[in-house]
This record gives sequence, C-alpha cells and structure tokens, in this order.
Amino acid sequence: MRSKLANSVARYLLLALFLFILIGPLLWQFTLAFKGKGDDIYAVPPYVIPKDPTVSNFVEAFNRIPVLRYFANSLVVAAIGVAGNIVGSTLAGYALARLKFRCKRLVTVLIFAAMLIPGETLLISQFIIVKDLGLQNTLLGAALPGLCGAMNVLLMTNAFAGVPVELEEAGKVDGANIWQRFLHICLPQVKGTMTVVAIFAFVGAWNAFLWPLIILGDDSVYTLTVGLNRLKNQFVSDPRLIAAGTVIALVPIIVFFLTFQRHFFKGVEEGGIKGCRGASPAGR
Repeated sequence: MRSKLANSVARYLLLALFLFILIGPLLWQFTLAFKGKGDDIYAVPPYVIPKDPTVSNFVEAFNRIPVLRYFANSLVVAAIGVAGNIVGSTLAGYALARLKFRCKRLVTVLIFAAMLIPGETLLISQFIIVKDLGLQNTLLGAALPGLCGAMNVLLMTNAFAGVPVELEEAGKVDGANIWQRFLHICLPQVKGTMTVVAIFAFVGAWNAFLWPLIILGDDSVYTLTVGLNRLKNQFVSDPRLIAAGTVIALVPIIVFFLTFQRHFFKGVEEGGIKGCRGASPAGR
C-alpha cells in the first residue's frame, strides 16, 4: 500500500516538475508582457502577477513596427509550408508504404539521413539555390526549404502502412484505380496524421527565424519573427516590450492548435478503431 502511494506521489511530482519546466517560462513571458513601469521585473524573489498591469506594451509594439504586415507575411509563409508538407508528405508516404519501385529502401535511408543533417550546414547551399532561382527576398523563397520535411514523410509512411491492405484490395476488385484508392480509401484513414503534419509544418514555418533573416532583406517582406527583432534597441532593450511581441507571435500558434486538435484526436481514434477491425480477421 505504501509503495503504491509512494509511486503515485513520485509520478505526480515528476509531472509537476515537467509542467513547471515547460509552462513556467511561457507563463513568465506572458505576465511580463502585462507588467508596467511600476513593476520591478528584476525583483528577488520574482513575482508573477503584475502590480501595475497595463496593455501599453502591446500598443507600443504595434506603434514601433508594422505588426499586421509582418503577421500577414508569416501567414503566407506558413500557408505555403502547410500546403507543401501535406501534399508532398502524403504522396511520398503513400508511395513508400504502398508502391513497389526500385531503390525504395535507398530512398527511405536517404530520408532518414536527411533528418540527421543539421539544418545550419545547408544554409549556404540553400541560399545559393534560392538566389539562382530568383527567389531571394521573396516569401516563397523563405518557405521553400521547409516545403516538405523528412519527419513528416516518415509520419505519413507509418500512417499509410497501418491502413489495412484488404481495404485497397476490395477497392481494386471494384475497379478503382490507384488514384481512386489513394483519395477515397487510404486518405480518409490518415486524417489524424495529416493534422499532425499540418500542425508541425505551421509551427515550424511560423517560428522560423534564421533562414528568413538570411533570405529576406527588404523590410516589406519580413516575417513576424524577423520583424520582432526590431523591437530590440541597439543600446537599450525593454524586456516588457519584447515579451509583448513574443505573446503576439504566440497567439496564432495557440489558435491553430486549438482549432485542429479536435480533428486530430478524432482522426487518431477513428483510424485506430478501423485499423483494429481491419487487422482482426487477418490475425485470426
């Protein structure tokens, strides 16, 4: 009895520690954005609830930089990234999971290898390619390197591999061609994973900073993450103002996740139930 109680207490303490590590900095950043001039942000011990709450930091951020324009640019880059990852990862995942072709194993190995290469080592080659394509200083050039992620391809490959083969065989018997089987049989089974891919792609494109900073030189095409860097003065920086900018940048990610989380969990649940039903006769 005591051992079970001790295990439960240890699990909850560990969970609380992880929540503190993950949510603590986010909560501090959020409250810092609402602290006014009367708050001592360097107080020891620190306090979370502002004593002089204000929204002037957000107003100042909007006055200093064109937030809405940067916001729109980031939305364009994120939309390109989401569309590219959904289409590219879905087609590549289906091909790797279902189709038979030469060098299939080699392609899979290369995708794994792409995940192991640090992105910073490819910046020079990516910059040269994008520049030669005439896409420097464009939103498409900022979105191009993240158009199809290796991790997303593997996620979709695993999702399609979990779809019962019998479903496709039944469609083939009914006269469905490969595109009809892909669109009407397999694709509805992996909507949950497609939502995961969309969320990963959106967050990655929205939070990207280094590549847009390199490829974008015109202020009019800055993404929000690059534009927020202008809130930092060369000599003096106001942490409250920077925190307000980060909160502004965080809102779309939260909204995007909250919008699609229901579809994600519903898709995963339905896919698991269908997968179990489809696999049970074979198991027998």
